[in-house]
Amino acid sequence: MFTVIFGREGCPFCVHAKEVAEKLKTDRDDFNYRYVDIIKENVSKADLEKSAGKPCPTVPQIFIDQDHIGGFTEFEAYAKAELGLYR
Repeated sequence: MFTVIFGREGCPFCVHAKEVAEKLKTDRDDFNYRYVDIIKENVSKADLEKSAGKPCPTVPQIFIDQDHIGGFTEFEAYAKAELGLYR
């Protein structure tokens, strides 16, 4: 399972998303992630929306195995329900 977190510097929800991903990486053998700073790597809002197939007004935007999960709230809920986060 590979997760990509698109975020930007100074975003508290991006920091929290990385913390959740780091915990999952530590707790699970089948989880890994990459953090993409959209400013440093020149990823536009339009690029994210094309990949997600819908508007992406905020960061982070998170994809698991190329499926768009949503922002931090959706990622945390998914991780709790499907990946055993905080158990």
